[in-house]
Amino acid sequence: MSWFIARRLLSLAVTLLLATVVIFAVLEIVPGDPARLMLGINATDDAVATLREQLGLNQPVLMRYLSWIAGMFQGDLGHSFTYGSPVAELIGERIVVSLPLALMALAISTAIAIPVGIYAASRRGSATDTAIMAVTQFGIAVPNFWFALLLVYFFAIFLRWVPAGGFAGWDEGIASGFRSLLLPAVALALPQAAILSRVARSAIIEVLGEDFIRTARAKGLTRRAALWRHALRNALIPVVTIMGLQFAFLLAGTIIIENVFYLPGLGRLVYQAITQHDLPVVQGTVLFLVGFVVVTNFLVDITYAWIDPRLRRRGR
Repeated sequence: MSWFIARRLLSLAVTLLLATVVIFAVLEIVPGDPARLMLGINATDDAVATLREQLGLNQPVLMRYLSWIAGMFQGDLGHSFTYGSPVAELIGERIVVSLPLALMALAISTAIAIPVGIYAASRRGSATDTAIMAVTQFGIAVPNFWFALLLVYFFAIFLRWVPAGGFAGWDEGIASGFRSLLLPAVALALPQAAILSRVARSAIIEVLGEDFIRTARAKGLTRRAALWRHALRNALIPVVTIMGLQFAFLLAGTIIIENVFYLPGLGRLVYQAITQHDLPVVQGTVLFLVGFVVVTNFLVDITYAWIDPRLRRRGR
């Protein structure tokens, strides 16, 4: 197990290093002078020169990259020109909204998808299975912002059960904060639940056709017992894969939902930084999100090894 983890840690480190190179290079090749883009076309040459010096843009590219990496190891992701605050501080303020939102969406998605997938797999080929697959196909095809608008209209405007947008803040109480995040979480969860339920159904159907399931049934185990005791755990690997990817997506891909509901999260921070040409914020936030995705995939790999010991033996 230790060798398996060591290999995954090495892969994580290499991936993060390559990610820093790509992020830095992409922002380097953006057309135009970053300092002038940030200050606007009416900025004076002296103001542009001063900002270039503050951002270190007058230094060689390699020196700027190494300086950025050194600052990253010290927790310094740069300084926002628009907000006048360190980028790490801005991320810390916004993550307390985006992370609970992603966790709520993942919990809702999993709570819907796993039972639906198991139920559809246990009734493969029936009218119920066909209906469930049709509904999930509709859920995959419809974008989450459309679900968001429907939810706002029905639950916030028509029924007035929850607020239509904004975030009350955790200072107002945990219940108030989660109430503000409920509709966005459901809007994010529904398309992901449709994907996950189809994956769970396919994985369970495949496992139910394996020899060890037929052997268990031949020994007198009921179909229900074989499904819950043997098939479900062996079908979890592709399900866990999708759950890990979904969680990373739910945190890193919430730009549209957070703008629909006016949530002060990471997605809205990135959107505002792009529109305001605040390159240090874009660079630091994207690096943080990439790091989060890589670490999430690492944890998914470790979960693989816990679910299926064959992966640990294969690693050795």
